[in-house]
Amino acid sequence: MAQIRKTIDSLLDNLNPRQKEVIAGRFGLQNQEPQTLAAIGEKYKLTRERIRQIENASLGILKTKITQNPECQGILQKGKKYLQASGGLVKEDILLSQLNSVADGLNRNHLNFLIETSGEFFFHGEDKEFWPFYFLNKETMGEAVKFINQFSKFLKPKRELALAGKFDELFSEFKDSEKTKEAYAKNYLGVSKKVHTNPFGDTGLAEWPEIKPANIRDRIYLVLKKSNEPLHFETITQKINETSFNRKVALSPTVHNELIKDKRFVLVGRGIYGLAERGYRPGTVQEVIRRILKENGPMKTKDISLALSRERIIKPNTILVNLQNRRFFERLENGAYRIRED
Repeated sequence: MAQIRKTIDSLLDNLNPRQKEVIAGRFGLQNQEPQTLAAIGEKYKLTRERIRQIENASLGILKTKITQNPECQGILQKGKKYLQASGGLVKEDILLSQLNSVADGLNRNHLNFLIETSGEFFFHGEDKEFWPFYFLNKETMGEAVKFINQFSKFLKPKRELALAGKFDELFSEFKDSEKTKEAYAKNYLGVSKKVHTNPFGDTGLAEWPEIKPANIRDRIYLVLKKSNEPLHFETITQKINETSFNRKVALSPTVHNELIKDKRFVLVGRGIYGLAERGYRPGTVQEVIRRILKENGPMKTKDISLALSRERIIKPNTILVNLQNRRFFERLENGAYRIRED
């Protein structure tokens, strides 16, 4: 197996000292981050344009040397074949892992130096839409971008199905309709930031708050959505921090404040909140009892308690105390209660 550092050093030995410094600096070949033209120019008191000229001349020399170097060709040809077998595009870490079997110690800087010089394939750095990846040519990249965009449009109206665990079925349906090989389709989605998997294992569009919550309210919502029952605000805070949405630690007072302000969340007990979409409705205990009686007519205590238990976590004595308020409720001869009418 080739030692990539020795291979790179042998290539740079074909350059004069200044050329060697420029290329090593531009590509980060000596265990440093790649440097800009301006940074290197400042070091040598030369203009950016002059550094660019030195770089271009050096790459011209190195291109011939890389073509003649068996270790370099082994790396480039294996990379090219893997890309061809993967639909012409693959995430950076996957290709680097594959190529480490032929070049010990190979990293992004080494490979980007080789492909920039040889032109065998290309690199796309991380941006708002993509993770860093390698691709064969503009045509294969165009196919991948088209697939990603069309799949996003296909998935957008199917949000509930995807969130109900049907993402894999929807993905399979779409890639079959596009006559795209599964391995290719997975590589396409693998480089895109439009599709994301949340800490609970749900996959969907990153723009959906259930998939990639953008703020503390969305994280609260997702924790409650995944719970089968209402939770105390301190428990919600704990689950947010355990789930590790990001490195920022959630604080109980902040969570409580957001629960109070957002209509998606309903207070159902002392510090306990549930989701409005699950049938919980806002209001004091008295207001909820009045609504239940208005909707159902006179009811006995046990039936009121049963109906109230679907919306509130509350002690029986609290229900009795509220029912005994004669300003709002009237007890009938059969023991049932109704709303007092003025």
